Amino acid sequence: MKNPPPLVSPAVPSETRVWLTPLELLLLSAVWGASFLFQRVAAPEFGTAPLVEMRLAFGALVLLPFLWLARAQLPRRLWPRLALVAAINSAIPFALFAWAAQQAPAGVGAITNAMAVLFTALVAFLFFKERIAPRKWFALVLGFIGVVVLASDKTGGGNIGAAAAAGALAAFLYGVGANLVPRWFAGLPPVAVAAATLLCGSVMALPFALASWPVAPVSAAAWGSAIAVGVLSTGWAYAMFYRLIQRVGAARAVTVTYLVPLMAVAWAWSLLGEALTWPMAVACALILGSVAVSQRAPLAKA
Repeated sequence: MKNPPPLVSPAVPSETRVWLTPLELLLLSAVWGASFLFQRVAAPEFGTAPLVEMRLAFGALVLLPFLWLARAQLPRRLWPRLALVAAINSAIPFALFAWAAQQAPAGVGAITNAMAVLFTALVAFLFFKERIAPRKWFALVLGFIGVVVLASDKTGGGNIGAAAAAGALAAFLYGVGANLVPRWFAGLPPVAVAAATLLCGSVMALPFALASWPVAPVSAAAWGSAIAVGVLSTGWAYAMFYRLIQRVGAARAVTVTYLVPLMAVAWAWSLLGEALTWPMAVACALILGSVAVSQRAPLAKA
């Protein structure tokens, strides 16, 4: 999952569609949660770079019509910045999660991914001089404790610490991207910007993918998972997320963050037989709790 920032003003939801938002949030969380399952299946056979290339390319392909329609709004001078955001917000995080999927259960990547919400606030403070409220500092500390607990888990495999560190770094890069996008591309169609960054990322990843393309035959399950993570969990999910932002606002749409780790663990348990360990459960509770604290609106003064 990614944590893209709102680039459009939210529309007021129609009363006749009140039931639709929870359904879409559940569906989106299921698809984003499944991305960690797909990577867990595909990464061992494809390797990191080829899987990242397929994810970027198929994701860009799904969103290409939005880019074509908005091509006049994306002049050449913007493309170097789009390429930089592609590296920070797509190519490198995708590579980190694909590598982590080869080291640890799918739930590890999904749990650390939730830190993106907290890292967005931290990056805004460190680099853009935005103030952090005391409750967000508390949330950051709580979230980091969750990552430490997750990294210390030895029951799920010896490489969980490295996978947790990779996931946390990817979440930090998402936080950087979430701050750059609204500052550099404000007013542009957000899905078109997402398509452009995926396209740039796929071009950057292509040489690495070709150089390390698997020699051994790849199973149908790995092919299907690689295509699904690009088409469904990247392209379609981006379009769905921005649609939600437009209709119900970013504050409500971002609640999907709470559901993604739970969905990822449920997928991995039901289809791969990966158990939820106690350290994973505690880390998930700490990180999601920290996100909830950071997103809580301050009490109004009388």
